[in-house]
Amino acid sequence: MSFIADKQTLEDMNMLGKYNHHSIFNLFNKVKTTGGEKLLQQMFQTPLTDAELINKRSRTFAYFQSTQITFPCSNEQFGAMENYLSGSIGKFFPGVIIYHASKKLQAAVLRDEEYPKLQNGLQQTIAVLRQCKAFISQFEEKARQKHPFYDELQMVKTILSDPKLEWLNKAQSGQSSLLNTARYDYLLRHTMQQALQTVMDTFYMLDVYLAVANLAREKQWNFATALPNGTNLFTATELRHPNINKAVANPVSFNSDSNLIFLTGANMAGKSTFMKAFGINVYLAHMGFPVAANNMEFSVKQGIYTSINVPDNLDMGLSHFYAEVLRVKKVAEEVSSGKNLVIIFDELFKGTNVKDAYDATLAVTAAFSEYRNCLFIISTHIIEAGEVLKHQSNIQSLYLPTIMNGSVPTYTYQLETGISADRHGMMIIENEGILELLEAQIN
Repeated sequence: MSFIADKQTLEDMNMLGKYNHHSIFNLFNKVKTTGGEKLLQQMFQTPLTDAELINKRSRTFAYFQSTQITFPCSNEQFGAMENYLSGSIGKFFPGVIIYHASKKLQAAVLRDEEYPKLQNGLQQTIAVLRQCKAFISQFEEKARQKHPFYDELQMVKTILSDPKLEWLNKAQSGQSSLLNTARYDYLLRHTMQQALQTVMDTFYMLDVYLAVANLAREKQWNFATALPNGTNLFTATELRHPNINKAVANPVSFNSDSNLIFLTGANMAGKSTFMKAFGINVYLAHMGFPVAANNMEFSVKQGIYTSINVPDNLDMGLSHFYAEVLRVKKVAEEVSSGKNLVIIFDELFKGTNVKDAYDATLAVTAAFSEYRNCLFIISTHIIEAGEVLKHQSNIQSLYLPTIMNGSVPTYTYQLETGISADRHGMMIIENEGILELLEAQIN
């Protein structure tokens, strides 16, 4: 079963995007190889829903976080080997000899570049395979005991120790004779092609593990513990946004008897940032990746839905309010189907009038809260709804305060228990001199 996170959710949390410099993917994209980058993209697109697999991946990252190991090859070297091995070669060795003889003749007579390129690709591949073999030997000396990536590296060691590859350490650098070039080429691109693809795939995986582990060590991030679904537990201390330097941290706690946070606070108090931080860390935790939180434990969920930046759709004739309603309907369908989900709603029904927003926020929040297998964070400016909802035992009323220094608002970004009483909108408008500006233009 795949983890659910639709396009709207991924955009709200800014999860994906190789060319989006502020995406969470780009934050983690410190890999050395193109193959490693593709694997990292795949991991971001397919979070896990099995607690055992999540914890196994986390343990592997944590292990490499504790080491000082560097990836042994460059992207150029691995790219050259990948290009070389992906080329076609005949199934029968005599035909390969004829092919090489033909290409060598063309290179001599017609100055054709294909044969020199083939020889270069062969030499690059030999060099990379030697480096991989040396890396495994050095790594085993450092490890001295079984580790989470042991089986994968042992499989590569077995492949590279195959008697058919004994010549690797003896092969001379530079151009080989026609017969040796043909023999090596046939062995690498036909006889052992699938086995060598396994070697590359394993080192791409190693590339990802080392890159993510190094980032976790640099940022001093930790690894969450995944629990089987059903307990509906989430707890973390010092949870913060991973893409904000020196972000303010907050504790977060949920269980079946306290499964909804009703969040209030002024604009700019940090509500959206807190909710995104929570959602991003939930997503990363299901990937088995490091999280910007301490002591994090979570029951595995089937997916996450957010409604933070819901756009209108003029092409379909949808107003902002109706787009919000359709988003809530979509989430309601998923929740009522029995799925175990994390739901984040920022400013429900802000596209309609205050009375309708109050009634809808109150009714929808109360209805969602009854699904004790899911976790919810719902923010609003309609603090009157919070006064009614705070009497439900499973709803946590939290707010982000505003502190006034005279007429200037400041923000702690630190969660407090209760419902916000901040009403500083007009004061901020006055501080910006908007009314005076308009009056001056009239006069």
